[in-house]
Amino acid sequence: MDFRKQKPIYLQIADHLSEQVLQGVLTPDDRMPSVRDVAASMGVNPNTVVRTFDYLQQEEIIYQRRGVGYFVSADARERILAHQRREFLDEELPYIRQRMKTLGISIEDLMLDDIV
Repeated sequence: MDFRKQKPIYLQIADHLSEQVLQGVLTPDDRMPSVRDVAASMGVNPNTVVRTFDYLQQEEIIYQRRGVGYFVSADARERILAHQRREFLDEELPYIRQRMKTLGISIEDLMLDDIV
C-alpha cells in the first residue's frame, strides 16, 4: 500500500479496511484479519495496526471477542458511510466549492454532459 504524508498511516489503514466493508469483502460478524497479518500485508509495524483496530473499535466499526479476535460490527457499513459523508461535507466539499468559484464553474455546468 502506498501511504500519503497528509494523513496518519493508522487512519489510512482504517480507510482501507473500511473500504473492504463497503465493497462487501468484509461483512457483518466476519472475523477481521489478525494484527500480524494486516501488519505484514501492509508493511507496517504491528503497533500501528493495533492503533488502527483501537480506532475502528472506538468508531464501533469492529468489536473484540476476548481471546478470539476482532469482528465486523453489524452496522459497520452504515457507520462508515455516515463518517465518510460527514468527512466529505466538512473537508472536501468546501474545497470543491472554492475551486468551482475560482474556475467559474456553476452547478448548471455540472449537469451538462459535454463538460466532463
